[in-house]
Amino acid sequence: MARQHRYVIMFKPYGVLCKFTDAAGRPTLADFGLPPGVYAAGRLDLDSEGLLFLTDDNALAHRLTDPRYRHPRIYLAQVERVPTSDALQALRDGVVIQGRRTLPAQVELLADEPDLPPRPVPIRYRKNVPTAWLRLTLHEGRNRQVRRMTAAVGHPTLRLVRVGIGPLRLGDLQPGQWRDLTPAELESLQAAA
Repeated sequence: MARQHRYVIMFKPYGVLCKFTDAAGRPTLADFGLPPGVYAAGRLDLDSEGLLFLTDDNALAHRLTDPRYRHPRIYLAQVERVPTSDALQALRDGVVIQGRRTLPAQVELLADEPDLPPRPVPIRYRKNVPTAWLRLTLHEGRNRQVRRMTAAVGHPTLRLVRVGIGPLRLGDLQPGQWRDLTPAELESLQAAA
């Protein structure tokens, strides 16, 4: 009989590493009672939050994270100051980071702050510097890409939350919570990958 794989989504909290051990004793995925044998397909930085997909299905994880497949990743980013239309267009067209231009991205300036759980460590607040929220959809997953892109156009990211990977969405999960994919989610994910 074929072995059954596990497919899990999690809301990775701020300040948690996307691995299961850390010699420095920092919080890791091991602290959340995840099923044995799963690992993160793709990463979020220590200071980023949101949707993490974990599985023990190596083939699916590879197809989801391989840059050739260009699966969309959706982020909500709180940035310093309100970006101009030129800054937003630069993000859409692609900006040069680390000597290479990013692929075109979908970028939307949100009219209202998204409904997200509070972060345990508040963002840097400066009374005279307003902030804005962006919704970005990227089709590549370079290291610290959103943060580098927004900084390149003069709007450093203060808070970053991934809310989608391919057909998967964060939904109602709260920081630290995880659940198995529904059959419909798994079917959509396998079709997309």
